[in-house]
Amino acid sequence: MIRRALICCLTFGLVACATQPHAPTPSPVPAEAPATPAKPGTGPAEATPESKQDLPPVDLTPVPFETARANFVRDTAARYRIDPAYIEATLAQAQIREPIIAAMSRPAERVKPWNEYRPMFITQARIDGGRAFLAQHRDELMRVQERTGVPAEVIVAIIGVETSYGRNAGNHRVLDALYTLAFRYPRSGDPAKLEREVRRELFFRDELAKLFELARMEKLDITTLKGSYAGAMGMGQFMPSSYLDFAVDGNGDGRRDLFNSYDDVFSSIANYFVKKGGWVRGGTVAVPATLDAGREEFNPTDWTPTWTIDDLAARGYHAVTPIRAANATATPVTLEGSNGKQYWLGFQNYYAITRYNISKMYAMAVFQLSQAIAGKELPPA
Repeated sequence: MIRRALICCLTFGLVACATQPHAPTPSPVPAEAPATPAKPGTGPAEATPESKQDLPPVDLTPVPFETARANFVRDTAARYRIDPAYIEATLAQAQIREPIIAAMSRPAERVKPWNEYRPMFITQARIDGGRAFLAQHRDELMRVQERTGVPAEVIVAIIGVETSYGRNAGNHRVLDALYTLAFRYPRSGDPAKLEREVRRELFFRDELAKLFELARMEKLDITTLKGSYAGAMGMGQFMPSSYLDFAVDGNGDGRRDLFNSYDDVFSSIANYFVKKGGWVRGGTVAVPATLDAGREEFNPTDWTPTWTIDDLAARGYHAVTPIRAANATATPVTLEGSNGKQYWLGFQNYYAITRYNISKMYAMAVFQLSQAIAGKELPPA
């Protein structure tokens, strides 16, 4: 789920779990070098990052490891009514992993322009793989599409971007990843970054606590689960908190299995879009636009699509294709293309994809991959 530096750990969205840490046998897809897709909350930084809500103050006083660990056991046991001896026994099997610290310590990459970012995700092999995956699981996907309104090709595109259709779901033990980042989150030594680093550590500590709750609810052996170095798991790369909040029992077997049940995986991704992102059945995702000559770009820091088409027209933005929905609202999106600036209007369903990963380019990559999987011609990068 992660490949690059965090935009903000508090925006991490996703993680899946299962009884056994094995992905379903993936659909046959054309061979391709593993991409390095952005993961929820960890994609390349945006030139205009989304504005953050005000956060409560956090105590920056250093706490010894032994004290922090003991407090965690006590608090998690009380919060979720779990035997503290079980928590202790499980943590005794966890390891602080230096490769995870090193991965999280890597400096943020430069912001890639769209014409470099898109080829990381949209290749002919990935398109062909998505079509094969959709064809193999069409019945399950169409049931989810009919029930939720989230198109099958969008669900498939998420899985393609996140894990190459289940082939690359991570090889770190999730317990180790969350334990390491919960108690040894790397410190840069820069006082200006300390508050953000402490918040990130606390975020992972909360995810570790929720992993225990997840184990209790879903009868999981969390010592066996594998995922990304940030603790994201499954084909959809859900964090424990999102698993608890948005995972769905898609096949009605009484379990939410995001590793071995395609029905559960597809239903959970769609449910995330609907519940977290406000997905609109039949709604537009994004359309290309023009900006009148001499007009200044409008790049709001809040990506919520609250601007009417008339508002945007007054700023010089005009959709290239007709807008179907009356009273539609959107947000302008600017991309650095190979032939200069590209302008788009992103609607509610585009915003919903940004809730999966706080990145405008990630959302556009998922959208365009879904279009390609559906057989539609893509605009130049």
